[in-house]
Amino acid sequence: MADLQPLLHDLAIALHAPTVVLSGRDGQIRGGGTQGLLHGDLRLLSEAVVTVDGDEPEAIGSDEPGADHARFTGLLRRLGSPGPDPTVWLRRDRRVTASGMSEELELVSTDGVSRRCVVEVVLAADFAPIDEIKSGGRRPPVAPDGTRWAADSATSEVTAEGAEVVADGPRVRLRWTLEAPATLRWSLRVSDERALFVPAGTRLPRPEVHADDRRFTALLDRALDDLDGLLLAERDHPGDAFAGAGAPWFLTLFGRDSLWAARLALPLSVDVARGTLRTLARAQGTRHDPATGEAPGKILHERRRDVFETIGGASLPTEYYGTVDATALWVCLLHDAWRWGLPEDEVRDLLPTLRFALSWITGAADPDGDGFAEYRDESGHGLANQGWKDSGDAVRFHDGEQAKPPIALAEVQAYQHEAVVRAAALLTALGEASDGLSEWASALRTRFRDRFWVSTSDGHYPALALDGDKQPVDALTSNIGHLLGTGLLSDPESSAIGGLLLDPALASGFGLRTMSTASGGYSPLSYHCGSVWPHDTAVVIRGLQRSGQGSRAASLATQLLSTAPAFDYRLPELFSGYGVAETSSPLPYPASCRPQAWSAAAAVSLLMAFLGLDVDVPARTVTLDPPRPSPVGALRVQGLPLAGSTLDVAIDAAGEVTALRLPPGFSVLSEQSDE
Repeated sequence: MADLQPLLHDLAIALHAPTVVLSGRDGQIRGGGTQGLLHGDLRLLSEAVVTVDGDEPEAIGSDEPGADHARFTGLLRRLGSPGPDPTVWLRRDRRVTASGMSEELELVSTDGVSRRCVVEVVLAADFAPIDEIKSGGRRPPVAPDGTRWAADSATSEVTAEGAEVVADGPRVRLRWTLEAPATLRWSLRVSDERALFVPAGTRLPRPEVHADDRRFTALLDRALDDLDGLLLAERDHPGDAFAGAGAPWFLTLFGRDSLWAARLALPLSVDVARGTLRTLARAQGTRHDPATGEAPGKILHERRRDVFETIGGASLPTEYYGTVDATALWVCLLHDAWRWGLPEDEVRDLLPTLRFALSWITGAADPDGDGFAEYRDESGHGLANQGWKDSGDAVRFHDGEQAKPPIALAEVQAYQHEAVVRAAALLTALGEASDGLSEWASALRTRFRDRFWVSTSDGHYPALALDGDKQPVDALTSNIGHLLGTGLLSDPESSAIGGLLLDPALASGFGLRTMSTASGGYSPLSYHCGSVWPHDTAVVIRGLQRSGQGSRAASLATQLLSTAPAFDYRLPELFSGYGVAETSSPLPYPASCRPQAWSAAAAVSLLMAFLGLDVDVPARTVTLDPPRPSPVGALRVQGLPLAGSTLDVAIDAAGEVTALRLPPGFSVLSEQSDE
């Protein structure tokens, strides 16, 4: 039987990139599955099991108070006094750093009796690579040298004050003989000479946010903590921070994911946008290489320390360019970062990358010359689908049949249209030539309107894609929401799409399904054909707001907010598409990453939607159009970073602005949404 991808939904996860630790909810790290300490795509600790007098504590609870912090409590009933009340238990406090982890083990005794006992921590390391772990593979532990393991240019070494170190084959036993109550500590330090990335030396600003609906502030606090935990930088460029896509499978540079995370988080950090733009600019394609998907001007998809073998049979090289949308998204992020205050000299430094990207967008992105960007895996071992829905079965017709390549995705045409229009505006504002860009965008709008719109029993809407025969792939999907606010659609078209997106066939009550329940390929536990992705919902919220549909944006934002408590306010990569009519609480997608950068950044898009906020730093204007009434009651934000200063704003439960402090030289625009 083929190996199965291990599940993640029931694990405790703590991280400080590039290190992540996964364990059971009892705190034990057991050999097998995904559990262990992973650093730079290698598992440098695969077991850490605690016993007291040979017994494992009986777990009664755990929590994750921070991105890098997890706590566990387990009873030790055999040590306690007779009677129904527990009198002895173990508190296990775990901290994760960029270079390892530490644990404090507190033996608690409340009956005043001193007890002699033996505490052991059994450790092992298998040095398994991330793709092997993801495919369900197993390998034996590496033999230690005392308290140190080494393999594949990486090392891990344990320290435990006061412990007896006992060799046990491929395992190390840390043993303390002591009188309870007592507190013990052990730690593990890891390193990898081949690791590509280091922790970023920056943290996101933390504006003070208060809302009547405390779920929102809990979600935002957790999201910002997780984003900080995911920030990485290249070894040679430690000042250029970007968000690693997600733990544990994708804790590395991903063009599309890192770009969207930076774009959604822009209201809080121009610095992360700058770092993401620069890091990807350094990796921009310069040659044609079918094996890697590289092409001149194209933006990278992902970078790994080793070749990544997927469960589906793909073999992705260490630098892989198999993405059809990252190039346009890079251009869009540069424009948006400029609007949010990226200094002009830094924008100008990136104009050569911008022009090179535009040459790919308006040229090689359309290999057959039909006027639409499309993709096909030329290597035979890359990703079959190269949009954000990149699973092999993601592109389906209304009847469920899978489309055949080459594929031209609807949202990619929208990204490219927006990239060209925004690039023209940016270049013009900087006094640079933008010849032909507006005409190119206008022609794309006409072609798209002629070829993509379809009518089915679900309504009239843009197709998901055109297939290899240039036929519209007519499933109703969330992809059409990515068209909003890109300029590709007319106002009536945007409004019609907004109505479809809020229909229960797509809007589950917990967020936006990736595919309509009426489509033949729909499955609530499909990776891309019916599940809910928080970032996807956030992108659509953003598009609704930008297209003048603020009330609809707020309604969808409220749906996503309602899911947060079910996931302890840490929105996962995705969750199941079961809706409020089928379950009282959202159900997990069990192999979903957590935290995921663009899911965490989705919380910032909710803040923008609840404020109705937009900013244009070059024009020195702020737009405020809160939904009425406010979905989260009274909302106050203080210290939102803007143009070297801060913005403070407060709205009441009715959605009226009650207080506003702008940076010097700024003026406010206020608009009532028209839907």
